[in-house]
Amino acid sequence: MKILHLDKNHDLLIEQLNALGFENIEDYSSNKKTIENIIANYNGIVIRSRFAIDKDFLDKAVNLQFIARVGAGLESIDCDYALEKGISLFSAPEGNRNAVGEHALGMLLSLFNKLNVAHKTIQEGQWLREEHRGTELEGKTVGIIGYGNMGKAFAKKLKGFDCNVLCYDIKENVADDNATQVSLQEFQEKADVVSLHTPWTPETNKMVNSHFINDFKKPFWLINTARGKSVITKDLVNALQSGKILGAGLDVLEYEKLSFESLFTNEIPKEFEYLLNANNVLLSPHVAGWTKESKEKLAQTIVDKIKAKFISHE
Repeated sequence: MKILHLDKNHDLLIEQLNALGFENIEDYSSNKKTIENIIANYNGIVIRSRFAIDKDFLDKAVNLQFIARVGAGLESIDCDYALEKGISLFSAPEGNRNAVGEHALGMLLSLFNKLNVAHKTIQEGQWLREEHRGTELEGKTVGIIGYGNMGKAFAKKLKGFDCNVLCYDIKENVADDNATQVSLQEFQEKADVVSLHTPWTPETNKMVNSHFINDFKKPFWLINTARGKSVITKDLVNALQSGKILGAGLDVLEYEKLSFESLFTNEIPKEFEYLLNANNVLLSPHVAGWTKESKEKLAQTIVDKIKAKFISHE
């Protein structure tokens, strides 16, 4: 079986696949059209997010048996069409869920304690104590939207903070000892913090809009380590300005390209300018699941799934 690697990953991935008897070819620079011209020669693809795997690509991949994405989501792949063609799909949310949980917690604690602003003012030679009085997580209600690998990892991190944890998910019976599953109505009545842990789907696209925000009973804090296109930036900024949203920690942005590698090719939107300058907004460049440890875990997860599918256990 020949596997084409389209993105560089941890070395263990190719090393272990070689040891299992797979033939591994690396191509990290050819454009999509070039890859389409040779993809019929391969039985497997390993990719992160370099380009979309669409119907045209899949029609040319006549010998493809699997697509493995070294990441949590599969939104860059036409999954329905791939499955119709009998192609197995592998992703690795187990590999970076801990990293995402820690990052979400770090963003929340930093916002509550105004750490980014405090650091900046000290750099400017100011020593402002009352202005940087923080907020405690104890006793607050943290609401998690999307209670899969990432949401559960975040809830686990919250256990020691004596806060209440709720989850909302379109699937039933996903709750565990770390979170209570509730209806959306109850979620919006009680949440002091809202943390997004959903994949990108048509249902989650632009999910956090003005209507959604205004349905919350209380002002709340927003954390998004999921997908940027789930939040309408203009509506978020309006809510920050009105006080309906108290602060936001954003690891992902609406403006990201599909590859997640860049933001803008044209003029920066005024809403993003606001986020850049707001003291109650914390930004990071889509790195919540991007740790040294998760790089290894993601690769190992993909190896294990390929091995389980294609290597005989006899």
